[in-house]
Amino acid sequence: MVLFSRIIARPALIKQVLPSSIYPNMARMSSQTPTFEFLSVTVPKDYIFHVELNRPTKLNAITHKFFSEIKECFDHLSLNEDCRIVVLSGAGKLFTAGIDFKDFAKNGSKIGAEEDIARKAKLLLNNFLRPYQQSMSSLERCNKPVIAAIHNACIGAGVDLVTAADMRYCTKDAYFQVKEVDLGLAADIGSLQRLPKVIGGDSLVRELCYTCRQLPAHEALNCGLVSKVYDNKEEMLQGVLALAEEISKKSPVAVQTTKTNLIYSRDHTVQEGLDQIALLNQAMLQSEDLLNATMAQITKDSDVVFSKL
Repeated sequence: MVLFSRIIARPALIKQVLPSSIYPNMARMSSQTPTFEFLSVTVPKDYIFHVELNRPTKLNAITHKFFSEIKECFDHLSLNEDCRIVVLSGAGKLFTAGIDFKDFAKNGSKIGAEEDIARKAKLLLNNFLRPYQQSMSSLERCNKPVIAAIHNACIGAGVDLVTAADMRYCTKDAYFQVKEVDLGLAADIGSLQRLPKVIGGDSLVRELCYTCRQLPAHEALNCGLVSKVYDNKEEMLQGVLALAEEISKKSPVAVQTTKTNLIYSRDHTVQEGLDQIALLNQAMLQSEDLLNATMAQITKDSDVVFSKL
């Protein structure tokens, strides 16, 4: 009753449509996005940003600069009101071959020159480990949902990257590989923390991380790492963009608040998650989006357009 009294009392809030003439070509608005050396950012449809790993001649191997660009890109999109959802894919032959170790060795020369172990440790932490972790976590911290579209190989840091996304889809030739143990180290930028929570199978996670074996697409689907397997990259991108378009038409207030609470609830008790969503919704339930969405449900109106957020 309170909701309907608010709708009646405030009819001006109902279905506040943005005229299409104001935004005739959302793709042009991508010029507001910073440009990158190793990322291609486009806007294929209204409110949908497509971020493509774009170092195809090097199999999208991730360099020191690549890491910083990923963080800068997703930090920007998190605040960009023209963005409601992000699709992440890779250009060229495969999604990513993981970290570029030649670049790592070159950038790590300063560490090799330092003799004291404490000072070496500090340089590793501040110049590599923390920044790389923050780069991968930028997908999770981004207010907007991120859909990862993976084709062919997703190795090492690629697993860190896609497990920080909200949803994952892949092609039938895709495989995933936590490669770090083969290189003499433990994965340290997200796979060991997120993979167990994504697939929920502790035994399988340990097998993958200890042996470094490849997880093929059909297994990735069965264990819940991906939601769907497509025949090829073109079909996958079409399917993922259709999903992104569906989500982009929902209330951005509702979608972004949902993402915030899903992440929070994953790492907290049920009661703590309930407390957090109650705190969030005491404000969000007063949004115009609730009124507009409710009236759209009542009137069977599928054309409701939500204001930017």
